[in-house]
Amino acid sequence: MTHAAVKIDVVLKIGGRLGRGNHLRAACGEVAVLGLRHRMLIVPGGGVFADTVRRCDARVGLSDTAAHWMAILAMDQYGYLLADLIPGSAIVRSLEDAHEVATEGRIPVLLPFDLVNRADSLPHSWTVTADSIAAWVAGVVEAGTLVLLKDRKGLSNPVDGGGASSPHTVTVDQLAGWVGVDGYCSQLLRGAGFDLWILNGERPERLTELLETGLTEGMCMPRSDASGSAQRHGPPGRSDDLPGTPPSGSL
Repeated sequence: MTHAAVKIDVVLKIGGRLGRGNHLRAACGEVAVLGLRHRMLIVPGGGVFADTVRRCDARVGLSDTAAHWMAILAMDQYGYLLADLIPGSAIVRSLEDAHEVATEGRIPVLLPFDLVNRADSLPHSWTVTADSIAAWVAGVVEAGTLVLLKDRKGLSNPVDGGGASSPHTVTVDQLAGWVGVDGYCSQLLRGAGFDLWILNGERPERLTELLETGLTEGMCMPRSDASGSAQRHGPPGRSDDLPGTPPSGSL
């Protein structure tokens, strides 16, 4: 099976900072319900596990390559935590397995180390975090939507004077200079074939609203067409053919 054959509607990165507060379990419960209606692929953040790598780096001065792979292994650890908190989920290490799990009506939680290590197409740098890896995965599986769930401290408005309306539409250039996403992510977003949404994971009902209606409070960067002009799209594809999917409107 080629990566292009992996049919995933939504790649959802669940930020590691959510694991430091009291909101992660509620967010995972919302994801479990949404997984009955949408083919989703979960990409974990690094959280406290990546913080351990950062502290180690500060102490001993790791090489860029060692720090890179250790941090991605930290994402694998957070992935185990997420899978434990999301009913109906299953751990996967390949995109082929993710497709199989999703078509069974379950939610694949990707442990990204094996996949990223085999491809080894991302810089070995702290500028590459789970944000970039989620964007890379979304491009590979040709997902329609990438959602980055962050805590409130990881959210701000990168558009000067743009806080009066929501959703806030942002550009790649605006994201490139914003601390809310990692330094490399904007390069992967140029010409992306998916819509990007950045949401407050402490308000998980906004994820439901987005997937059911196509709009919610948050930041969005619509996908670009070949000429570079922004296009708006409706809700992500609904997987009404998933086993056990409830009738429309039952959520």
